[in-house]
Amino acid sequence: MKFNIQAVGFTADQKLVDLIEKKVDKLDKFKDHIVDGDVFLRIDNNTHQIKDKTVEIKCNVKGQTLFSKETSKSFEESFDSSMDSLVRQVKKYKEQL
Repeated sequence: MKFNIQAVGFTADQKLVDLIEKKVDKLDKFKDHIVDGDVFLRIDNNTHQIKDKTVEIKCNVKGQTLFSKETSKSFEESFDSSMDSLVRQVKKYKEQL
């Protein structure tokens, strides 16, 4: 199971990348179902001076693509929320099989 981490429009520091890799590794318990995935990190600049951090996780499972997107004031918070949503989707997919 391989997840690609991509920072769109900026360079992510190694600490953030390591944290995301560590948390994505927890999906190993679903490795029979997950093929691969992508994590996209974005900084949304469309409000005045507040910069929102958006995390999008795309996960390819056998026959489907699961997607989760969350926005908050920090990447860690956005990633945790997005990851929780993705885990629920994977569990639901696993139950349907």
